[in-house]
Amino acid sequence: MARIYLDYHATTPCDARVVEAMMPYFTQQFGNAASRTHSFGKDAARACETAREQIAGLIHADPSEIVFTSGATESDNLAVKGLVAASPAKSKHIVTVATEHPAVLDACRALERDGRARVTILPVKPDGLIDLDALRGAMADDTVLVSVMFANNEIGVLQPIAEIGRLCHEKGVIFHTDAAQAVGKVPVDVRAMDIDLLSLTAHKLYGPKGIGALYVRKRHPRVRLAPQMDGGGHESGLRSGTLPVPLVVGFGKACEIAGLEMADESKRLLALRERLRERIFGEFDHVRLNGSLEHRLPGNLNVSFGYVEGESLILGMADVAVSSGSACTSAKLEPSHVLHALGLDEPLARSSIRFGLGRFTTEAEVDEAFRLLKREVIRLREISPLYGSLARAGVKR
Repeated sequence: MARIYLDYHATTPCDARVVEAMMPYFTQQFGNAASRTHSFGKDAARACETAREQIAGLIHADPSEIVFTSGATESDNLAVKGLVAASPAKSKHIVTVATEHPAVLDACRALERDGRARVTILPVKPDGLIDLDALRGAMADDTVLVSVMFANNEIGVLQPIAEIGRLCHEKGVIFHTDAAQAVGKVPVDVRAMDIDLLSLTAHKLYGPKGIGALYVRKRHPRVRLAPQMDGGGHESGLRSGTLPVPLVVGFGKACEIAGLEMADESKRLLALRERLRERIFGEFDHVRLNGSLEHRLPGNLNVSFGYVEGESLILGMADVAVSSGSACTSAKLEPSHVLHALGLDEPLARSSIRFGLGRFTTEAEVDEAFRLLKREVIRLREISPLYGSLARAGVKR
């Protein structure tokens, strides 16, 4: 039986059209984009500027506001640490959220540990959404940055980004969002949403790994960052290092495709997700949807299966690629910090599975994945003493 890939939040395969666009820049057009004295370098530079335009177009930014990085993790670090380092204020306060990606949380903790900033980490409601009144109350006179993830990488919850951006601008605070999971999947408009800094990466939207970007607002307000990598002063001095031209070209092409196909793709993925969700909740008792259903990425489904150990379920579905949480934390033994923030106890958090549907997911794959899931949940519950005692007692959901 063919393997089934349902872990699109971890990474996506390169679209064949992206690979085709990249190929010439590995061989024939191999110039360094910083070498402006000859045609090889000029050709590479033009290709990078075209990609910058394609990326900016997808998020409604100006191309000059796009800074290339190695990925969203570097973009997050440049945004958080770079903003604090550039701020002239003596006292610097950051507000972020308990369900953020480790790239943001760990960057904030590093600043706090070094005495460069104090950090407030806001809780979320049981549906994964933040409380806007709590955010408003957390901002103080010395708050320099608010960082809130656009779409959560585990539970797919979409935060009210436009409302957050408006609130930050009313308070004169810079707003950063990690939008790695959102760009290319839902509409993103940095102007309309009052976003000042936005992190994104190519491999989450069918582009190559190893290339990302940070949007840095230039006007109203102009955001100033201190570079976190020194060298040749590339990317307007914010990120030194030779641009990987093939990857940059692929990133741009992936964004161009997403802009053209996102609306239709989202509708198709939502239908597939609902097909899977309805079967799961129609078949099993003691299951829980993690995160808001209404405010959610169309291809995301995160479900806890009570009285089933998540890792055992994953192992039993060996031909289906799913995960129990973020790819960045999959090597850790602790349950997801995101699920704990929703209020799940440890057994329920350990029983969760993240299904990530994407561009190449088919209806047949969803149906086969459910068949294998059903087989394994039944098998594991049959050998669970606790579930057996509940069944004998007639306890449902």
